[in-house]
Amino acid sequence: MRSVPIDQLTVGDAVESRKTVSETDVYLFAGITGDFNPMHVDHEFAKGTPFGARVAHGPLTLALCAGLLGTELPGLGTVAVSNYVEYKAPVFFGDTIAVRAEVGSLNPDRNRATMAITWTNQDGTLVAEGSMVVKPPREPVTL
Repeated sequence: MRSVPIDQLTVGDAVESRKTVSETDVYLFAGITGDFNPMHVDHEFAKGTPFGARVAHGPLTLALCAGLLGTELPGLGTVAVSNYVEYKAPVFFGDTIAVRAEVGSLNPDRNRATMAITWTNQDGTLVAEGSMVVKPPREPVTL
C-alpha cells in the first residue's frame, strides 16, 4: 500500500490490477446490494437472456477500481468524490478483469484528481470505461 499526495501526482501516472470474478463474488455482491436479479444468480434464467449466461453486476465491475484507488494511486487517504462509468460488454463468471487507473487531470487548488479508468477482460475486450474524481491525500498517509 502507498499514499501519493496531490503535489506528487503527475498526469499520466497509472496503476493496474487484475481480479478474476467468481460466482462467490457475484453472490456476495447480490447479498450486500439486495440485487438478486436472476440474470446474475439463476443459471437457467440467464441462458434465456441476450448474454446466454449469468453476468456480474455492473456496479461490481465499477467497484473493482476501489482497492486500486484506495491503496495504490493515489492510495491511502484518498476519498472518492464522483464517478462515471459506461458499460461496454458483459462480465461473465470466471472473467479476469484488468482495471487500469490513470491520472487524467489535476486541480491542486481544489485538491482533486480526475482518474481515467478502464476495465478489460482476459481477451482484451473493453468491458467498461469511465472516470472518477478523487480527493488525494494532502500529506502522505502512513500506517
